[in-house]
Amino acid sequence: MTAHAQPSADPGPGPARLRDRVALVTGGASGIGAACAARLASEGALVVVADLDEEGARRVAGQITAAGGTALPRRVDVTDPDSVGLVVTEAAGLRAGLRVAVNSAGVMGPLDPLADLSPDDFDTVMKVNLYGVFHALRCQLPAMAPGGVIVNLASIAAHSGFRGHAAYAAAKQGVLALTRTAAREYADRGLRVLSVSPGVVDTPLLAQLPPHAVDGLVGSLPLRRTAHPAEVAALVSFLVSDDASYVTGSDHVVDGGYLAK
Repeated sequence: MTAHAQPSADPGPGPARLRDRVALVTGGASGIGAACAARLASEGALVVVADLDEEGARRVAGQITAAGGTALPRRVDVTDPDSVGLVVTEAAGLRAGLRVAVNSAGVMGPLDPLADLSPDDFDTVMKVNLYGVFHALRCQLPAMAPGGVIVNLASIAAHSGFRGHAAYAAAKQGVLALTRTAAREYADRGLRVLSVSPGVVDTPLLAQLPPHAVDGLVGSLPLRRTAHPAEVAALVSFLVSDDASYVTGSDHVVDGGYLAK
């Protein structure tokens, strides 16, 4: 069985829903982050596409601009608090301030059994996937304009064990805890904080898995296919909109039914 995603999701309800809002997307140069940047821009947001891959960020921002949206590419190293602070400060100074943040930057790390995983490799994954979200939240929460929304990308690996994913799963479980804590601490400021847990999505991270492993995952899905990044972005665009104004502190799974078994 091979992994095939459906065509891109519908671009959405049009530019009115997020018109004039500033959105910051980390990990915006590829995969789910790039899809979120494009979707938010299609709904009217000015999107700051931030990534360690500066060339990739410029490419995504250029595609958004060519499609009629507004985007600014920026380099960010989510493992560096100062780098994160600079890009958040810049985003907060645009238009009426930062209203949306999507923290999507992440790495998979080596696919080794836990006892074979080196402390350095474990640390690398944690620095990007968990500490990166911590640095982002720490800067974004005080910089958010009233009514701001933050979405952190977690994973179904935070909900179910996966061979060879000890560091990745541990980091993503930590993202769930950070999300819930921030949601409770900042609700009285009118801020919402949520997480999204994608399943098997057709992204560069998935390409790091052996083909037989991907086939096995797809075979375990009730929908029998991978997700397209745009399908995750469609959920994110709803969560950051006023249509989800009473939703905070929760995790939202988009996994083709994997966790339903």
